[in-house]
Amino acid sequence: MILVTGATGLVGSHLLFQLLKSDVPIRATYRRKETLQHVKHVFAYFSNHPNTLFNRIDWVEADINNIPQLQDAFKGVQWVYHCAALVSFDPHRYKLLRTVNIKGTANIVNLCLSHDVKKLCYVSSIAALGHYNRPEKHIHEQTEWNPEDDNTVYAITKYGAELEVWRGTQEGLDAVIVNPGIILGGGYWHGAGSGSLFKRLYEGQSFYTAGVTGYVGIWDVVKVMEMLMQSHIKNEGFILVSENLSFKTFFTKVAKALKVKPPYKEAKSWLLQLAWRLDWLKHAILRQPRILSKQAAKSAQSLTYYDNSKLKSALDFEFTPIDESIETVSTLFIKDRFST
Repeated sequence: MILVTGATGLVGSHLLFQLLKSDVPIRATYRRKETLQHVKHVFAYFSNHPNTLFNRIDWVEADINNIPQLQDAFKGVQWVYHCAALVSFDPHRYKLLRTVNIKGTANIVNLCLSHDVKKLCYVSSIAALGHYNRPEKHIHEQTEWNPEDDNTVYAITKYGAELEVWRGTQEGLDAVIVNPGIILGGGYWHGAGSGSLFKRLYEGQSFYTAGVTGYVGIWDVVKVMEMLMQSHIKNEGFILVSENLSFKTFFTKVAKALKVKPPYKEAKSWLLQLAWRLDWLKHAILRQPRILSKQAAKSAQSLTYYDNSKLKSALDFEFTPIDESIETVSTLFIKDRFST
């Protein structure tokens, strides 16, 4: 029996579709019934029988911080894919991020140990990796994390969650961690994921920033996860990045695929500095959620390049060209846009 947590999210839903290609029984967790529609929607992209596939899954309502619910979910489970997480860069949500990302992962690790789970795959992020002060140096899996850096609250809690997984390996749990870059996939056009970038660019976005980061297609992510779980590899982490691109290049590629005008104004450093301060002031006065934090503004300007050679060597894996992933996601976006 396979267990997938966070199954109604971007990674979880696509992972389920990938895993359903085999005959291994699958159990998946959800927190709210209305989110189950996201899974059916993703299945409908790639199958004429989404409900049939959906009904092959043993669905369990379970919050990763509700131990009795999780105990039920873990019955008979041998392999666990832990995809559940909270994505937010709002400093005012730090306590909630710690509760979901760190405490929730600790709960999953503890239950894996107590139920003699054979292997755990944890979905982390490139945000949880260390950084270099020299942009020409590519970040790899052993790049040292510096707690003194001005890290985002999301990065801090994903790194903390990784420590819980490594703690589990010291107690006898076999585990692998994947650190994807910005994941490109369809069906989730709102929130903090990459889908919102496609939506904003389609609706018209004038500004781009000078930063560079790593990108990867969703199908590469879930295929690698399955391959790692089926392999003899254990207690290792892997960067999942197809290509490193500047935000300007990425936005231009997406705009071209969507057949809209690309951003044409660079948001200079001074403008971003002003923007995050105004965002903080708006939160302080109107109590509105933060949109741009100081750390996020810094990341938008950061030149960060990632080395994917460890994964490519370990699995003899070739990533999908990012242009192909952009084209696929853009087609799905247009399909959704004009079907509603």
